[in-house]
Amino acid sequence: MSMNGTRGARQRLVVIGGDAAGMSAASQARRLRDADELEIVAFERGHFTSYSACGIPYWVGGDVAGRDELIARTPEEHRARGIDVRLRTEVTEIDVDGRRVHARDLESGAGSWMPYDRLVIATGARPVRPDMPGADAPGVHGVQTLDDGQALLDTLGATRGRRAVVVGAGYIGVEMAEALIKRGYEVTVVNRGSEPMSTLDPDMGRLVHRAMEGLGITMVNDAEVTKVLTGDDGRVRAVATQNAEYPADVVVLGIGVRPETGLARAAGLPLGEHGGLLTDLAMRVRGHEDIWAGGDCVEVLDLVLGRERHIALGTHANKHGQVIGTNVGGGYATFPGVVGTAVSKVCDLEIARTGLREKDARRAGLRYETVTIESTSRAGYYPGASPMTVKMLAERRTGRLLGVQIVGREGAGKRVDIAAVALTAGMTVEQMTALDLGYAPPFSPVWDPVLVAARKAAQAVRRAP
Repeated sequence: MSMNGTRGARQRLVVIGGDAAGMSAASQARRLRDADELEIVAFERGHFTSYSACGIPYWVGGDVAGRDELIARTPEEHRARGIDVRLRTEVTEIDVDGRRVHARDLESGAGSWMPYDRLVIATGARPVRPDMPGADAPGVHGVQTLDDGQALLDTLGATRGRRAVVVGAGYIGVEMAEALIKRGYEVTVVNRGSEPMSTLDPDMGRLVHRAMEGLGITMVNDAEVTKVLTGDDGRVRAVATQNAEYPADVVVLGIGVRPETGLARAAGLPLGEHGGLLTDLAMRVRGHEDIWAGGDCVEVLDLVLGRERHIALGTHANKHGQVIGTNVGGGYATFPGVVGTAVSKVCDLEIARTGLREKDARRAGLRYETVTIESTSRAGYYPGASPMTVKMLAERRTGRLLGVQIVGREGAGKRVDIAAVALTAGMTVEQMTALDLGYAPPFSPVWDPVLVAARKAAQAVRRAP
């Protein structure tokens, strides 16, 4: 095998990480290059490939019947397509100058070096574990991989008590709180913010707070966990804040994730201010011709702010993988950036956001107008019409759309996609009012709620000094 990239010689692509970005890249590269042209070896330290981490809370809560339903493509299916998947194998070092990686079999402990012609780093992200006493005690769980989900379910099955504490109230925290309620647990969420869902402004987060309490979840805001208390058996028994203790038979960490870039840092690869790998538009690691990176371990360009951010979402990871695989396979593709779109739910309350929050706009030095409207998902007279709240930010003077947040019942969440497209296109709120959206009473009022907000925002911009 040639190690110098000679045309016509069989080359080796090594992929570190067997989930969305890594295996999408491997699969796309295989579509473009036969096995006699490109050998593909993928290392995955867990037991699974190509799965939906986003579905884990719904598996834990029983909405998804079993783990296998979250797996899009098994290792055997990848192998049948000519991708050498090696499970329970962890890459421990990247030798950039020597163009090789060191991999260790987690079962046997044996390790060896493997040369590469092209390398894809898709190491994902890891749950934030607070640096405090007891954070690693049995019964404390992060939820990032299928292995994490299985470990949590094993704990739930073996625990007699029915008290759970969720630390953090972001997407994972809120979704896991609902999942644990469905499993019959008494759930307390300890959140250091003033309201849950810090990706929303506090006035919109308050709507989520009410919905969570309506489910029977105890919300403790403006509080930070300082230690995890353990019993005589070493297992978790409570969490403590400065002012109180909350009994717990199980603790789930939902305080976010950080890019898993220890390997990259040790190899001297470029990292951004959030700790994620920096790439060009082709997802090639900056300054390295034959190394690509994608998924939760990279930083991406925020098209609204014009700077890099770390946003861990499966949608991005799959797109990154497609771009990387196309480029590795000899084609050409780019990933231009994101606007920060995300949706979630608490019971039947749908939560959506895209673009900037007020504090993001202030931090960036932008002057803006904000409006909030109440509307319905369907024509008000049509059965099943449900209320929704839409908040919109627009830049003062220019009227450029800066962000949208939506909280409501069925039919609310995916409306954020209208705003995501408008943000990507750089539209003003005035231009949005003329969008030709689909209308019929079962689907929308005559004026869609997003367009009602756009009209009000346009008026606010015109009135602003």
